[in-house]
Amino acid sequence: MARYTGPVCKLCRREKQKLFLKGSKCLSEKCPIENKNYPPGQHGLSRRAKFSEYGVQLREKQKVKRVYGLLETQFRNLFEKANRQKGVTGENLIKLLERRLDNVVFRLGFAPSRKSARQLVLHRHFLVNGRTVDIPSYMVNPGDVISVRDKSKKLDAIHSSLRRTKDGIYNWLSVDKAKLTGSFVQIPEREEIPLNANEQLIVELYSK
Repeated sequence: MARYTGPVCKLCRREKQKLFLKGSKCLSEKCPIENKNYPPGQHGLSRRAKFSEYGVQLREKQKVKRVYGLLETQFRNLFEKANRQKGVTGENLIKLLERRLDNVVFRLGFAPSRKSARQLVLHRHFLVNGRTVDIPSYMVNPGDVISVRDKSKKLDAIHSSLRRTKDGIYNWLSVDKAKLTGSFVQIPEREEIPLNANEQLIVELYSK
């Protein structure tokens, strides 16, 4: 399965903002964006690039793609699916990204980052409606219950992440920390999703 294995902090620096790819490190003083808020590379500090319209659209697409941890083919396929649905294509895309199992596991607080959530899902630590699912891209539906497998309930990574997670952050999710279960109550509206992005730019880029 293809995935990005390079240094993720460089991705945040490239976009000049925190993408929260390293969990708790992103909230600490160790986050490189705090003292190196410029693109990586030899000329990152001195380069003053002026983006064209295409460049602005590309950067927005790259940012969203990196936030959710997808490669280009995965992201493009999801866009095509969103484009076939009724409604606003950009909003459909963000909603589909939020429904991915690795993202839901992260939002519920079972993992400190989406990358960690993806690994936990691949290692078969979670059940969806009582059945083991090891596909990070699995689309969660309203009413689905995500729970930690009995054999995985003592994992320190899950418990430490839950301890750092505040209750009731997302209206479309519910979580029972004692039972290590969570529910996907409903598909969220775009304004409810905490993502600093202009998805319309992505639509314009792919529509060229």
